Amino acid sequence: MKQQQQVNQNQLPYNKVVKECYYHIYKNAKHLLSTLERDEMRYSLEREDKTAPKVGTIIHEIINPLLYLRLECHPTNVLAIHYGFEQVLAINQYSKITSAFIRSIYKYTSKDATEVNIEDSIRTDWCINTCSEMYEYMEEKNKHHSFKLIKYKPTTIRRKQMQAVA
Repeated sequence: MKQQQQVNQNQLPYNKVVKECYYHIYKNAKHLLSTLERDEMRYSLEREDKTAPKVGTIIHEIINPLLYLRLECHPTNVLAIHYGFEQVLAINQYSKITSAFIRSIYKYTSKDATEVNIEDSIRTDWCINTCSEMYEYMEEKNKHHSFKLIKYKPTTIRRKQMQAVA
């Protein structure tokens, strides 16, 4: 029992940093999505478990037609981040958002950016590349998620263009 408590004590700083980084990525993802004009692209399904993390628990999850992000507790009692993005074949606003999202994941979890090395918290044992299909499926089968609309916030350039027209 003491050994298990010792392991848990050693994992506390690691899990704390993983959780903090996850919520930085989540905040950035919401910011990226807020720049989309179309309401349907800003809708998301979110799930949050407020109980103490235990093995197999999904602590937080967001599913959007463009992006997917999940914080979960793995069998070794460490937190892990899974992600996904819609594969966008054209270079447009959507591809810029998915690219920026991926870059933010690795920016926030880089060993140079954190006090504890959490680079192995990013899990790629499975990766979603059809977020729109997952969103539609979860929308129909929804049991644990709540619908949320991210408020539209035009980019600085777009705001200036809109003000110039007015």
